Order: sequence, then structure tokens, then C-alpha cells
Amino acid sequence: MAETTNLVTLTAESFHGVVIEGSHRQPVLVDFWADWCAPCRALMPILAKLAAEYAGKLTVAKLDTEQEPAIASQIGIRSLPTVLLFKDGQVVDQFMGALPEAQVRELLERHLPRESDALIARARRTLQAGDAAGAEELLEQARSIDPDNARLVPAQASVREASGDCAGALALLERVPLEIADDPEVTALRGRLHFAQVTADAPGEGALSERLAADPGDSEARYLLAARRAARGDYQTALDQLLTLIRSDRGYRDDAARKAMVMIFDLLGGEGPLVARYRAKMLSALY
Repeated sequence: MAETTNLVTLTAESFHGVVIEGSHRQPVLVDFWADWCAPCRALMPILAKLAAEYAGKLTVAKLDTEQEPAIASQIGIRSLPTVLLFKDGQVVDQFMGALPEAQVRELLERHLPRESDALIARARRTLQAGDAAGAEELLEQARSIDPDNARLVPAQASVREASGDCAGALALLERVPLEIADDPEVTALRGRLHFAQVTADAPGEGALSERLAADPGDSEARYLLAARRAARGDYQTALDQLLTLIRSDRGYRDDAARKAMVMIFDLLGGEGPLVARYRAKMLSALY
């Protein structure tokens, strides 16, 4: 492989700067190879071609494991070629063996910045500023140049959410590509939309509280009250109500209380003291 500014040979001294630090600026694809490895030699021209094609978006680096065995051992390389993709200092994808160019390209496309990503980011900022129509216009531009960008769907759903069309937003989320279906952004949006839809025609909190005071076994009132609290961000109170519902009426709406608790955990980012505490309480109530 001919050396270019986008295709570099790694040493023990340069690995941290090129790969770990460099991947905070743009993704770095590292090819672990050896001269005796025939599949390594078959893969090299493909990587060289992609390095030139993705210049400015991707760094391709090669590390000769015969010359730098300590690095290969430290990272846990067991077979050659092994190719790791680093982003923000971490391995985000990898493959082993001499894959065809199309498969290597498909892997890269999942992680490299796209022109439409910038438009989607602008649309999100525009939506945060309260301009849903402007955000939709930017997303239309993004769709026109890159209709296959998976990030379009949750962005469009967010615009529908902001416009009050929860049903339309949920319908869009049903078409979210599998590769991002469990992304925190998507799961949190799904949770917000669920609680907004559940409470759309529900009685107010005062009326629901009165129903519970009169009949603590009113599962519907307890669930709707929890949903209303979750919809306005009072997650702890919502979790308390749902936990009570799990204990008193586990089968309500096909396990709706447990599912709602999981949605709240997603809304909270899936971690933190509140999530840890109530996840433990939920598991104790279930089992």
C-alpha cells in the first residue's frame, strides 16, 4: 500500500496519537497484518482504495504485527487480518479476514459522517428553537440527498411530536431501521410518545387521585396517574405508582406497569441512582 496522508503505518510510539487521539477527530480504521499472511495482502489494495476515497472522513492505518507484536498482544489480536474501527478512542466495529470491498464499505458507511447528518443536526437545533416547519424543511432536504440515512426517521418523529401528532410520530418509529432501534434517542422518544398518547384523553391528576383515594384497587386510575406524572417529568412519583400497580395487579393491560417502568428508565438514559434503585425494586416485585 502506498503511503498517503490518509494512510499511515503505525508503530508503538505513534499508535496512541494516531488511533486513540486521532479517532476523536475522525474514525480510524486499523489493519493488523503480517507479510506472510496472504489474505492480508489481498485486503490491502481494498483498504488503500477506500483510504483515498474517504480522505477527510477516515484515517486508515496499518500495523505490522511482526514488527509491533506488543501492540497486537495488548489489543488481543488472535488472527490476521483483523481490522478494527476506532471512534472517540473506542473500538466501534471490526471484522476478520479479507472481506470483499462492498462489505468493508458497508461497515464504514454505518459510522462515517454523511452530508445529510449536518442537515439533520441543523433540523434538530431548529426544532429546539421552536420552528417545527423549518426543521421539517431541512429534513426534506436531507431526505432528497440521502433517503437511506437511518437518522431521518427519529428526527422526523421528533418533529411530529413537537407538532402534537403523537400517533404519526409513533407510526414513524415503527419504521426505524434495526441498527438504531435500541439507540437511547429512539427509546426515549418512544417513551415520551407513549405517555403522551396514553394521557391524551385521560382525566386530570386531581380526578385520578380522587378515584384512587376512593378505591386504591382502581388499576386504571393508578396507571393513568403514573402516565401523567411521567409525561410531565415527575419520574419518581410515576415509578412509585407503577411499582404499586405491579404488586397489586401484575396482569393489568398485559404487563403495562412493568413496560412503563422500563420506558421511564430509557427516558432517564438507562442509568443513574433513580434507575438503579427502581430497577432493583421492580425486579424484587416481579420475582
